[in-house]
Amino acid sequence: MTLNSLNAISPVDGRYRRQTSDLAEYFSEFGLIRYRVRVEIEYFIALCELPLPQLSTFDKVLFPALKKIYGEFTEQDALEIKEIEKTTNHDVKAVEYFIKNKFESLGISQFSEFIHFGLTSQDINNTSIPLSIKDAQEKIVLPALMEVMLKIKNLATEWNHIPMLAKTHGQPASPTRLGKELNVFVERLVNQVGLLASVPYSAKFGGATGNFNAHHIAYPEHDWVAFGNDFVNEKLGLSRSQTTTQIEHYDNLGAYFDNLKRINTILIDLCRDVWQYVSMNYFKQKIKAGEIGSSAMPHKVNPIDFENAEGNLGIANALFEHFSAKLPISRLQRDLTDSTVLRNIGVPLSHTIISLKSILKGLEKLELNEAAIKQDLDDNWAVVAEAIQTVLRREGYPKPYEALKDLTRKNEKITEKAIRDFIETLDISDKVKFELKQISPFNYTGI
Repeated sequence: MTLNSLNAISPVDGRYRRQTSDLAEYFSEFGLIRYRVRVEIEYFIALCELPLPQLSTFDKVLFPALKKIYGEFTEQDALEIKEIEKTTNHDVKAVEYFIKNKFESLGISQFSEFIHFGLTSQDINNTSIPLSIKDAQEKIVLPALMEVMLKIKNLATEWNHIPMLAKTHGQPASPTRLGKELNVFVERLVNQVGLLASVPYSAKFGGATGNFNAHHIAYPEHDWVAFGNDFVNEKLGLSRSQTTTQIEHYDNLGAYFDNLKRINTILIDLCRDVWQYVSMNYFKQKIKAGEIGSSAMPHKVNPIDFENAEGNLGIANALFEHFSAKLPISRLQRDLTDSTVLRNIGVPLSHTIISLKSILKGLEKLELNEAAIKQDLDDNWAVVAEAIQTVLRREGYPKPYEALKDLTRKNEKITEKAIRDFIETLDISDKVKFELKQISPFNYTGI
């Protein structure tokens, strides 16, 4: 841990910096500036390819040199922009001036007034930010999520045939299989990831109030809507919103955050269930040499990875909920309340990544305690009552539910012997008695 991380206010950049550092490329101040430079450069190239008359003489051989401005963007470049911002007091304008300086060094300053031509700041912000989210989602968030899902799936396959006592309302219920219970989470996550993939990365691009006013007044002969669609959809790989104010609607961004919140909620459910199984001794945890579970109780090995994940998922969800509720609301054509919120997108995503890594670590440490699971089943023969009364219904036996209710609600433990003795008292054929005696908590697990 560095001195800077020791002095960080947020644990995202302090205690957990090692887990979250990959996201800095997308959501740090450096990352935002780099994406802004990228969009500005690509927009200028798109104007050259249109071409505008004044850009028809621009040598396309220089396009790779322009792309290098963002492709080889350095921290020193970002610091230069921040220095310009001290004078402009405007972050996007500082990016424009930085690029103009680069044009001058390339000997093409005669074209520099077409940098940021006809645009407003949000044309840059509302393309840069969804672009950074899309890249981070594809390169960092989704792979981390898929790794966790694959681990759960593998454990589900490994433990597919392990019978386990179910608990409904905290009470013993019809047995299930451990693998199937884990597959519940796999299915839920797969469904939500599928929905997440359907949410467009929407972007606003249309000038000061969304109408291409400046573009149209300067070059009315061009179809600027078609240009904007091609630039945003094809060049940037986003989805251009067609009718906007000065800013993006953020409705789809809200849907993205809501979807991540649902995924995180499923993961919280997983963490709590696994935590409970650990407390029930169904799982033991692999012990790492040197690690301490409690400062006072030497015997303890706490399920800290699932607790850590649950806490971080809760923080992430609180922020996602605020984002999805706040961002789609803006006074008239624009207010600035979205700006500081958008700068914090990396925070809940970081807490989500911390959680995913903690869950994966916790799952890797789990060791099945099959003896405890079997003992729990053997201690709860009452759960086969459902099976017996259902077969008796099939046979036309009178009031089978009531008969089993009387047996199982006595204030005494229901054992295998108690069940077998009860079966012997039933006025049914020996064949059906034999069938009922084959039922146990270990095989009454459905399909």
